[in-house]
Amino acid sequence: MHIAIEVVALVAVVAAGAALARRLGISAPLFLVVIGIAASYLPFIPRVELAPEVVLVGFLPPLLYSAAIKTSLLDFTKHRRSIGLLSVGLVAFTALGVGVVAWWLLGAVAEGLGQQPLPFWAAFAIGAVVAPPDAVAATAIAKRVGLPRRVVTILEGESLLNDATALVCLRTAIAAAAVTPTVLHVGLDFLRAAGGGVLIGLIVAILLAKIRRRFTDPVLDTTLSLTAPFVAYIAAENHYVHASGVLAVVVTGLLLGHKAPIIQSAKSRMSERTNWRTFQFLLENTVFLLIGLQTRWILDDLRGSPLPAWLIAMATIAVFAAVVLLRPIWIIPTTLLSRRVLGPSRPGPVSFPALIVVSWAGMRGVVTLAAVFTLPEDTPHREVLVFIALAVTAGTLLVQGSTLPWVVRRLRLPGPDPAEDALQEAAVLQGAHRAAIEKLDEITTPSDPPAVLDILRQRGEARAQAAWERLGRPESEYETPSEAYRRLRIAMLEAERSHILKVRDAGLVADEVLQRAQSALDIEESILDRDEDDDVGGRSEDLRPKTTPGGACEHLDQAPIVVTPKTPDGCEECLADGGTWVHLRLCLGCGHVGCCDSSPAKHASLHFDDTKHPVMRSFEPGENWRWCFVDEKLG
Repeated sequence: MHIAIEVVALVAVVAAGAALARRLGISAPLFLVVIGIAASYLPFIPRVELAPEVVLVGFLPPLLYSAAIKTSLLDFTKHRRSIGLLSVGLVAFTALGVGVVAWWLLGAVAEGLGQQPLPFWAAFAIGAVVAPPDAVAATAIAKRVGLPRRVVTILEGESLLNDATALVCLRTAIAAAAVTPTVLHVGLDFLRAAGGGVLIGLIVAILLAKIRRRFTDPVLDTTLSLTAPFVAYIAAENHYVHASGVLAVVVTGLLLGHKAPIIQSAKSRMSERTNWRTFQFLLENTVFLLIGLQTRWILDDLRGSPLPAWLIAMATIAVFAAVVLLRPIWIIPTTLLSRRVLGPSRPGPVSFPALIVVSWAGMRGVVTLAAVFTLPEDTPHREVLVFIALAVTAGTLLVQGSTLPWVVRRLRLPGPDPAEDALQEAAVLQGAHRAAIEKLDEITTPSDPPAVLDILRQRGEARAQAAWERLGRPESEYETPSEAYRRLRIAMLEAERSHILKVRDAGLVADEVLQRAQSALDIEESILDRDEDDDVGGRSEDLRPKTTPGGACEHLDQAPIVVTPKTPDGCEECLADGGTWVHLRLCLGCGHVGCCDSSPAKHASLHFDDTKHPVMRSFEPGENWRWCFVDEKLG
C-alpha cells in the first residue's frame, strides 16, 4: 500500500504543480524542480533514488517516441546539417572539453593535495554525462516563449539524437576502465551503435506499419503505439545487437508519425494523440519532480568525500561554466564554417540572434542524472561526480531555463505569425475543398440524390469559409455564419442530450444503445469545441495579416499593387441590397469591392466568375495580402 500511496502522491503533486505553473505563467519543468528540491528536505518524504534502468528503459523511450511522432520528418531532413552538428559534434566536443576540465581539477589538483586522482576515463565519462541537453526542457520553454519554428525544429532534432551520442561516449569511457580503446575501436563502436540503431528503427517501423494497417480498432492501434518505443529500444539494446536504442526509438517514431495519415484511421490518430499527450505530460513532469527529489540524499553522500569542500565547489563551478561556454564556442564557429565550406543550407542561413538563442538553450535533464548512476561503484570520487551531474542539471534548468525568455525578448526574435498561419490555413482548406469538389463531380452518378450532393458540397465549403472568417475584423458587430452555426448547433446538442438522459432515467432503452447515441453527440460537440478554441485565438484577436507571404505566380506578378476602389465604403452589391459582409476583397483588375466566401453572398467570387479578373487583395485595414483565383496562390 505504501508504494501505491507514493505513486498517487507523486502524480497528484505533478498535476497540481503543472497546473499552478500555468496559472502563474512560469515554466512547469523549472517549477517542479524547485518543488522537488524543497520536498526532499521534508522529514516525511522518503529517500527517492533514480535507478538508471528505470529512466533509460522506462522514461526515455516513451518520451523520445512521443516527441518523434510529432516531429515533421521533412523539417527534420531539411535541418539535418544543423541537427548533426549539434547532436553529434557538439556532444563529443562537450564531453571532451568537460573531461579535460574535470581531469585537471579532480585529477592533477587532487593528486597534488595527496588525494586519489580522478582517471581520465572517469573525467571523460562525466563529460559524456553532462553533454546532452534535455529532450523536453529546451523545446517546452522554446515553444512557450514563441521562438521561430526553425529554431524549435533544430532544438527538437538535437534533443532527439544527442542522447545516443552521449550514451555511446559514456559506454566507451566505462569500457576504457578495463581496456584502453583505440581511435579505430571507438569509431567502429559508434558506427555499430548508430547504424544498428537506425536499421533496427527502420525494421520496427516497417513491421509495425504493416501490422497497424490491419487494425481498425482505435484501442488496439493505440495499444500497439504505446508498445512501439519499448519494442524498438529493447530490440536495439539486446546483447546480440548492442546498437543504440535511442536512435531506434527516434527512427521508429519519425517514420510512424510521417506515415500516420496513411496507415491509421482518423479515430486511431485521435485516440493515439490524446493518449500520448496524457502519457507525455505525466512522464516529463514526473521526471523534473524526481530530479529535485534527488537533492538531499546526493548532498548527504557528498559529505563522505575525502576531497576538500573548496575543490569540490571549484570543480562543480568549472564544469558548469564549461558546459555553458562550450556550446556557443562550438555552435557559432562551426555554423559559419559550414556555410563557407558547404554553402548555405537548403532552408537558408540561421540568423545570428537565433544562433545565440540556440547556444543558450542548453538545459540538461533526467538523462544526465540517470547516466551518472551507471558509473561503476568503485569509480574514484563517484559521489562528487554524481553531485556535479545534479548541479549541472539543476543549474542549467534554473539559470538558462529561467533566463531564456528574457534572451528571446532582448534579441527580438520573431515567433510564428498567427495571422500568416491563419491565412495559409485558409488557403490550404480552400484548395482542399476545390480538390474534393472535383472528386465529387468525377464520381457522381445520375442515381446519386441531389440533396445528398448539396450537403456534401456545403459541408466542405463551410470548413473553408470558417478559416477565412478568422481573418475578418476582430470583435465584429456581425456574427459570422460559422459562429451562428456553432451557437445554434450547440443549443440543439444540449436538447438532444437532455432527451437521451430522460430516456435513460426512464429505463426504456438498453444502456449500450444509449452510450452509442451519447458518443455520437460527444464526437460532434468535440469538433465544435475545437472550432471555438481556434476562434478564441481568431476573431477575438487581430489575425489580419500584416505581411505578404510567399507563393507568387504569373498573375500575382503582373497585377498592380494599388487600385482605386469603386465602393470604398464596403461591398458594392451588399450596399445596394442591404446585405452584410464578413471580409472584403478588392479586385485588382477593375477596383470592384466584394465580400469574401465566408460572407453570405460571396460577391468577390461571383465577380471573378463574371469577369475572370484573376487577382484580388484584402480590403481590410492593415492587410496587404493578395489571392490569385486561377492558380490558388497567395502573394
